[in-house]
Amino acid sequence: METPVSRSTQDVPDVLVIGAGAVGLASALALAESGRSVRVLDAGRIGGGSSHGNCGTITPSHAPPLAAPGMVLRALSMMLRPDAPLYIRPRVDPLLWRWLWRLRGRCNAAHWRESALAKASLLADSRQRLEDWVGRHALDCEFLPSGEDYVFRDARAFAHGQEEIPLLREVGIDVQLLDGPAYERDEPAMRPGVAGAIRFDGDAALRPDRYVAELARVARAKGVVIEEHRAVTALQAMRDGFEVETAAGRVPARRVVVATGAWSARFARSLGLPWLARTIQPGKGYSITYDPPSWAPRRPLVLRERAVCVTAWGSGYRLGSTMEFSGFDERLNERRLGALERGAAEYLREPVGPRVRERWYGWRPMSLDDVPLIGAVPGRPGLWLATGHGMMGIGMSAGTGQLLADLMAGRAPAIDPAPYRPDRFVH
Repeated sequence: METPVSRSTQDVPDVLVIGAGAVGLASALALAESGRSVRVLDAGRIGGGSSHGNCGTITPSHAPPLAAPGMVLRALSMMLRPDAPLYIRPRVDPLLWRWLWRLRGRCNAAHWRESALAKASLLADSRQRLEDWVGRHALDCEFLPSGEDYVFRDARAFAHGQEEIPLLREVGIDVQLLDGPAYERDEPAMRPGVAGAIRFDGDAALRPDRYVAELARVARAKGVVIEEHRAVTALQAMRDGFEVETAAGRVPARRVVVATGAWSARFARSLGLPWLARTIQPGKGYSITYDPPSWAPRRPLVLRERAVCVTAWGSGYRLGSTMEFSGFDERLNERRLGALERGAAEYLREPVGPRVRERWYGWRPMSLDDVPLIGAVPGRPGLWLATGHGMMGIGMSAGTGQLLADLMAGRAPAIDPAPYRPDRFVH
């Protein structure tokens, strides 16, 4: 027997958002502020995916994409090193190998620059917008406009790291270079032997789990209905909108926004979007959260040769990063967690905190060009995407929400929406 669907005006939201991570909730908030009635459904809990355990950095400096010249060959060379920063687990997975083959075609200077410019625009808009939200909505998420440092212990790696600086300065990123002795004087948490550092004063940081919880609080205060543990299993277009199938019954909506992160690839068949499954791969990241050590760095760091991110808040301390392509493997890989601690120990006087609070993994939605998909789905009126943010979901969340709200309202957005159009992958 089919579950009846209520069609009264008050029961049908203008927009149904699938996914209650940072991007989904930021989109819900922006849409509500735009005057829309919004309902959010999530298969798990609020912020239970990759929004939970990442390092919480807001980084316009991270505009250069993963698909850099030579990246695929470097990744393949690491396949026999399970603790390598970038790791592809050997296995039979036609979708992954097809994705990597297409990614290989983008690992050139022209495509690298194209993606970097697109990411830079959204990251810069979102950085400014997010700080405005923190102040305007009193978001209690330990936001700090601290900047961020890339730290190097190898002189050649330091020189190589500077190759991106001209492009970053071109897009308005404030970049400073510090030599090793100067940096060691400035940051007493570092061990001797720093070759140099690149400082990005425009970056910031926050506590990501608290940020997502605060987005949910403010969205609810503006009338957004958020339902946890309500997985969507199917989506059917109707004459006046959509019916969304869940285990607890059908939910009607006039428009639907898919903000399901790495699960977008799995959800693609239910949406009738096979091209989406070919576009996004889950990139697994890890983190360890501790009580704060006595010698915590003053600002977020990226320990470049080991690709370890270090973030210290008043309430905790986290080592994170790594990129692993192993599908939706649900194992907590001890070797990769250990690589975070070993990498930090090469740079920091006190690399870990006195007590481990959480050991975590999560999947990021890695698109082929490392640029998110934001906008209307071609040929599917009323269906919208806000996914594929890679490692930048927190940092791009506010800008994504506002861009989506502006496009849905037919307003001219603050940034050019063309680079994020989903139809660039439809062929």
